Amino acid sequence: MALDYFAPGVYVEEVDRGSRPIEGVSLSVGGFIGFTEDVRGDAELFKPMLVTTWDQYLEAFGKPGSDGFTDFNAYLPFAVNGWFLNGGGRCWVTSIGTRLPGSPMPPPEDTGHKLPTSSGKPSLRFNLQAADDTPALPAAGSGGRIRVVIRDGEPKPLADDAPDDAEPPMNTGEFFTVFVTQDGEEVERYPHLTMNPEPQAAVADYAIAALAESQYVSLADISLAGQPLSRRPANGVYELSPPPYISPEDRFSRDVQGQRDDRTGMQGMFEVDEAAMIAFPDLMRVYQEGLMDIDQVHGVMESMLSMCENSFPGPAYRMAVIDTPPIKPGKGMEAVAPEQQKPQDVAQWLSLFNRRSMFGALYYPWIKVANPRNAGRPIMVPPCGHMMGIWCRTDESRGVFKAPANETPRGVIGLSYETNMREQELLNPMGINCIRNFANYNRGLKVWGARTLVEPDNVQWRYISVRRLLSYIEKSIEIGTQWVVFEPNDQDLWARVTRTVSNFLERLWREGALFGSSPAEAFFVKCDGELNTHETMMLGRLYVEVGVCPVRPAEFVIFRISQWAPNQ
Repeated sequence: MALDYFAPGVYVEEVDRGSRPIEGVSLSVGGFIGFTEDVRGDAELFKPMLVTTWDQYLEAFGKPGSDGFTDFNAYLPFAVNGWFLNGGGRCWVTSIGTRLPGSPMPPPEDTGHKLPTSSGKPSLRFNLQAADDTPALPAAGSGGRIRVVIRDGEPKPLADDAPDDAEPPMNTGEFFTVFVTQDGEEVERYPHLTMNPEPQAAVADYAIAALAESQYVSLADISLAGQPLSRRPANGVYELSPPPYISPEDRFSRDVQGQRDDRTGMQGMFEVDEAAMIAFPDLMRVYQEGLMDIDQVHGVMESMLSMCENSFPGPAYRMAVIDTPPIKPGKGMEAVAPEQQKPQDVAQWLSLFNRRSMFGALYYPWIKVANPRNAGRPIMVPPCGHMMGIWCRTDESRGVFKAPANETPRGVIGLSYETNMREQELLNPMGINCIRNFANYNRGLKVWGARTLVEPDNVQWRYISVRRLLSYIEKSIEIGTQWVVFEPNDQDLWARVTRTVSNFLERLWREGALFGSSPAEAFFVKCDGELNTHETMMLGRLYVEVGVCPVRPAEFVIFRISQWAPNQ
């Protein structure tokens, strides 16, 4: 509205009278915590890193030219690979190390960056200059990224006192220059270098001797016998990684837990707002290695579920997909091979864990996948990453309201145990979702369960799809109605809010997310003077009641068949 009108004329004013549409949020972003082969590029240890493709994962957490898996069979690479294979899109990855806790520090020759010659043979090995032999936990951005740049060089120019008829040394192509950069800024330069250990001082310097005084890097000659030209490192830019941080066994739990303020560890993952499904596959690896006992594993699982339940100040919307520890209760609580764990063992373990939550999901059994580090031979891994990928695939193809079940897990070649119908009758009521082999029906492997870990008698939140649909509605309304804050609290605002939320819910109803033959049967939105009294308005509050009727999966399909006589 214009403040005043003094001169006659036509005044055009923009007036916002329509309701603002609510855009649905994405609950299809995953979060993974575990061990990686490397941490390089923009990735940082213990900090979540956004990854959108498997190639991006390799760039951040795999060594150059590697397949991205580890020599000690960390489960996180299998989980992330399974996520992408099964339809997962964006995910956040937090590396908790490149070695198991308590592992010996690798020798320098295993951690340095080896520079090849132009023909691919070894030439030089660069390492970061370390102040001591025990690297501390790297801080965010500490020291910056160190890169070594190799460029063409030339022999030293003639000295000022050289005779007038002296000829400059011939450039044989063996000479090169080393630049050391930190965060893109040049910090050291070493020109006129050669791989000849005994060069003429007036012509060039031996690379090893010249860089001996470097404050940033150390250098070793790993070249084979030959002429200096054939041993010369190839031109290029090479990033140097610090020696791996290996968590001491007595502080590994603290490293995993991390700090919320520093956005590190598991707590740092829960600071990523868009991560809506969280998994920690390598919790099983540290348990199998005896680095955590079953009570410590339960403590981590409990922490994951609690952080999913607590999403203050907004509504809780994350879910944790946990894995069954390979354990046979009553046998010393030690890890066993996944193949040895039977359905009754899982049922006993869940009773031992004794933690229920509508924001958790559990799958059994472990799955068999190909292991690239063992010539493609199979390995048993936790199913969490593949299952979360199926959640994402179902969201994309059908919607968040569709139960992520009766789907084929991709990249899976077998199961650690083939559960039958009677055995699933034991597990399913407990909220343990089975992955079944339906070879008898020629249907292959199927995810045959869609329940949360809520208490069995709490049927309202029994299904994963119902829990995620309500989270989707709550989070979308929270974000899509931020414009309401500080608006005049009157009947006009009540009507606008009602229209905005109703339009959003009607769209969901038309997509099949809500049950009912009409919008009135599927949902209601109430925002009127009965809810918003003079006293509540004096307190600056606006109350809106929303009720929805979500669709639920047809978990049990029952055909009642009898004989029928047409004359009766």
